[in-house]
Parts: sequence; C-alpha cells; structure tokens
Amino acid sequence: MEAPGLPGGRTRNGGDGAALNGARRERAKPPTAAGIAAARPARIAFPFAAIVGQDEMRHALLAAAVDPGLGGVLVLGDRGTGKSTAVRALAALLPPMQAVAGCRYQCAPSGAGGLCDECRARGPGALPSQAVPVPVVDLPLGATEDRVVGALDIERALTRGEKAFEPGLLARAHRGFLYIDEVNLLEDHLVDLLLDVAASGENVVEREGLSLRHPARFVLVGSGNPEEGELRPQLLDRFGLAVEVRTPADLPQRVEVVRRRAAFERDPVAFAAAWEGEEAALRDRILAARERLPQVETGDAAIESAARLCMALGTDGLRGEMTLVRAARAAAALDGDDAVDDAHLRRMAAPALRHRLRRNPLDEAVAGTRVERAAAEVFGA
Repeated sequence: MEAPGLPGGRTRNGGDGAALNGARRERAKPPTAAGIAAARPARIAFPFAAIVGQDEMRHALLAAAVDPGLGGVLVLGDRGTGKSTAVRALAALLPPMQAVAGCRYQCAPSGAGGLCDECRARGPGALPSQAVPVPVVDLPLGATEDRVVGALDIERALTRGEKAFEPGLLARAHRGFLYIDEVNLLEDHLVDLLLDVAASGENVVEREGLSLRHPARFVLVGSGNPEEGELRPQLLDRFGLAVEVRTPADLPQRVEVVRRRAAFERDPVAFAAAWEGEEAALRDRILAARERLPQVETGDAAIESAARLCMALGTDGLRGEMTLVRAARAAAALDGDDAVDDAHLRRMAAPALRHRLRRNPLDEAVAGTRVERAAAEVFGA
C-alpha cells in the first residue's frame, strides 16, 4: 500500500516506507542484557581508606594484595561488620595490571603464572599487552560446576557445529581475586574443586568432548559467620591468613561508622571524591611494597622467632612458620622497611596462625587470644 499523498510508497521525508518500518521495528526491539549493562552506570565502591577500625582485616587484605602467594584471606565474624564492603573496596583500590591483549584468561605478557594454549600458540616473541582492571569475581553459593570451571559453548555448538570452550568463573578470576561470601556454607563438591585448582594453579576440564587446561591462579577470599556452620578443615588450611571481625564496642567508633556510611549512601560520588587522596596514597603504597618485597630480608633471628612461636602454640606441620614469615615480609614491605623484625611477626601472628591451632579442651580461650598470649611470651610483653 502506498503512503498517502506520495507515489511509490515514498514517505514525506523522502525515505522508503519499508525502510522506515524496519527502523521502527529495530527501535522497538527489547534491550539486550549487554546493552543494559553498558548503559548502567558503574557502581561506586566504598573507599578502602574510609573503613573505620577492623585493623587486622585491613592489614591482612593489604598483605594479600602485596603478595598474592600468601594463599588468600578468610574473614570470619558477626553480620554487618563490613566484611563484604572491605573486599569490594580493595578491588576498587588495586591498580590495573598488564594482560595479553585479547586473552580470555588475562595471561601475563611475561608468562609469569603460566600461559593459556591460545597465548602459547601465538609463538615466541613479545605478546601484545594492555592494562586491565584486577578481576574480583564472586562465586555464588548456588553456582553449578559448569559455571565455575567452564563448559561447552552451546550457542557455537548449535549454530556452527564447533566444540568451543566457554570459560567459567575460575578463568575470569585468574591473576585476581575469587570472593566467596558465606564460604562456610559452600557445597562439598565445589570445595573439592577449589582445593584441586588451588593446589595446582590450573583448571583442567575434561567433559562433553572437551579436553583442555588453563592457568587459574587467584587470591581466594572468603567471608562468613561461624555461627552458621564450620569450614571444612581441608579448605580452612588453604587460607594463608584468617582474621576475626567483631562488632565495635567503642561508642565513638560506632558513631563514625554510621556517619560515613550515611554520607556514602547519600552521595557516593562526592564521598569517593573526598577520599580519593587517601585512596591514591594507599594505592601508591601497595605498588611501592610490591617493588620492595623481593629485597626485604628475613634473617635467621626472625625465622627462629617464628618457629619458636609455632612450637609454643603446637601448630601442625610447617605451613604456619612459612606463612607467618611470608606475611611478615609483606608487612615490612608495606611499612617501607628493609628487613623483617619482631614487630612485623607479632602483627601478623594471629592472622597467620589462629586457624592452625589444635583444639585444647583445657584452654577455653579463643584462638586469637591464645596466639596473642604466646606471642607475648616469645617476643616479650
């Protein structure tokens, strides 16, 4: 049918009626998920520097940011004490990292931590790089195994007949952080999977005709409330540091927490801008500590002190000493010091050792108190 008043179906603006109808249909299409995500403004995280109190948790997270090889951080404590806020604030604080351009696994251009098959297939020579944000990936409690490890790309299999791999959460978390809220409620089969990957640093996929492996090295960060269930000992031992957070008992501190949170919720942009100076200084401190870390010396006296403390506490194995010394080196690097001393060891003793203690039915003190008491005997009051 011709447009009224014009021959040949022409519209009044000189365009074709069919084309106009097509454009209308195009505009009428519902927005895609990708389009919605792109249009949605980026969520502003609460500044890490603005967190009130919780010194032990902040020190542990900063140490893990300086030395990812520490083995991750477990944060246990009361609900509403800022556990999730601190983890997401650290993610926003971290400086960008260099990754191979176009790599789905954020491989390091230097090859540190291993290369995926795709990067290795590019052959020898310098790989193109680009700056990307450090990934912080949430692992939901109800996640399926396919979503965690990856699976066959169904769309490509159906449309092109190709067997292609769709990376999972472990691939996205490579060289970054994998965060599990309520980690003590994680299903056993996912715990077993995480233990395997954490031990090897690789994710091996053998399913649906696929056979591949890719690097998966990440800092595991877990949070939870001990009252809702205990963590499996095998997974607990994999965390390098474990911290306890409690509801502040100091009135001025509680008031300041509420005041800052209210200011952030009222105007997140203005609040973040007000703390940008402190955030930048903290970011520079992390970068400087990473560069200084290889030069930090750990003398025999410091190693002996760490061993004496672990012997006094009766920790199983030698992982306690090694983690304590490594955490103390990260603390020294953050402080700008050239060598580990007793102050660094004492600061990191509770996070490194409290989750490695045997149960003592004759000692009702909590693990943190037992560590502090032993540290006072070893290092002096």
